[in-house]
Amino acid sequence: MAGRGTHVTAVPLDELTAGFPPVRPVDAAALATQVAGGRTLVVLDDDPTGTQSITDLPVLTRWTVDDLRWALRQDTPAFFVLTNTRSLAEPDAAALNRDVAGALATAAAAEGVDYVVASRSDSTLRGHYPLETDVLAAELAAAGRPIDGVVIVPAFVDAGRVTVGSVHWMRTTEGMIPVSESEFARDATFGYHHADLRDWVAEKTAGRTPRTEVATVTLDDLRAGGPGGVEKILGGLTGGRPVVVDAVTDDDLRVLVQGLLAAEAGGSRFLYRTGPSFVRARSGQTAAPPVDAARLRAALPALDGDPRPRSARGLVAVGSHVALTTRQLDRLRATGGIVELELDVPALLDPARGSAHVATTVERAVELLGNADGDLVVTTSRTLVTGADGAASLAIARTVSTALVTVVRELVARVRPAFVLGKGGITASDTATAGLGITRAWSRGTLLPGLVSVWEPVSGPACGIPYIVFAGNVGDDDGLLTAVRTLREL
Repeated sequence: MAGRGTHVTAVPLDELTAGFPPVRPVDAAALATQVAGGRTLVVLDDDPTGTQSITDLPVLTRWTVDDLRWALRQDTPAFFVLTNTRSLAEPDAAALNRDVAGALATAAAAEGVDYVVASRSDSTLRGHYPLETDVLAAELAAAGRPIDGVVIVPAFVDAGRVTVGSVHWMRTTEGMIPVSESEFARDATFGYHHADLRDWVAEKTAGRTPRTEVATVTLDDLRAGGPGGVEKILGGLTGGRPVVVDAVTDDDLRVLVQGLLAAEAGGSRFLYRTGPSFVRARSGQTAAPPVDAARLRAALPALDGDPRPRSARGLVAVGSHVALTTRQLDRLRATGGIVELELDVPALLDPARGSAHVATTVERAVELLGNADGDLVVTTSRTLVTGADGAASLAIARTVSTALVTVVRELVARVRPAFVLGKGGITASDTATAGLGITRAWSRGTLLPGLVSVWEPVSGPACGIPYIVFAGNVGDDDGLLTAVRTLREL
């Protein structure tokens, strides 16, 4: 049932959880107080969508000691560092994690702050595992913080990605299916065969950690055993042993956090490998309603001295090629109110045509956004082009993303859009850093409940422009349309 290739019939969620104890309620306010007394959570985000489950936390897109010290000084229990390592080859991802970990150790020592690291990755199990946790564990040990366990919690409750009996499931229109049966398991770079997280760990570690060596925290442990039972399991881990955790609801995750905090208070140290929902619980937050246009207007500074002409329309940059993004884009098209430009991927990959194609697209984009006939949507052609292997596919993705970001950067340098939305993980990250020059920001909430982040850039050319981080694999078919309609009210 949990391995790819076996035909699986979708099942209702309540059928998956039948026979388990009822959910154990947790006082969220009391947990927030407990979190405030624990170690500062530093979330290394392998694409920019991890902020989709939280609100009012700092976000860094670079990791100098000064930037990290700024984040550590904020009166918050957590902050994010956008590494975007999911878009990098393994050697580059490893080197970047070492750089961040080293700078973080220096910054924390200077500020006198103890911390715990979450390697935040994909709720559909894509990403550089175990590479990133291996590198971070080694760096933490070198900094005098050796870990006892790696806590693996991929759940994304808002999107219907949950773990039951150590098997990771995802919601579809037909019901729940193991993630190994999804399109994400066939990813050209990060594909896998197992949805049972014990087998997935064994698969990804190439047998270094066999299934029998993977510890578990089950729904029974969380709901019947409670925080004390969780503390006992986690407190018994040694040597960086991985532990996979069930979770179906936010309260399940809060119980986990209570047990984690107790184990950490007792001296245990952990490294977290997680999806978005755990970060919300570990930050002491609860799901917040989506932000509306009035709240966004109040949060953004007035920049009357900006010399750029202002457009009444926004900019949507679409790089993701997953089927859901294409359907969302089709729904947005069907309602009108947009103008489109397409970057042709074969042209971008042709050394003789790529630069000219980008330059022509920039000039046309300036003209269209300046005339404000509709929100400008810049897309890459919808046929996915892949390479001979995972590394080659990543290289193609980087080339295409660089072209898209160049259009955004040159356009925003000449015209100030009403908003910018990046659609797709790599696209959203590169748009934030290379396109808009964001180095420090605040995540101010979501446009879709628990799914789509809104950032307030602190400085640079994007200051005062709401930036929306929209993953390729979240929301329903109307999700992009819903987000754009809210933004049009600004």
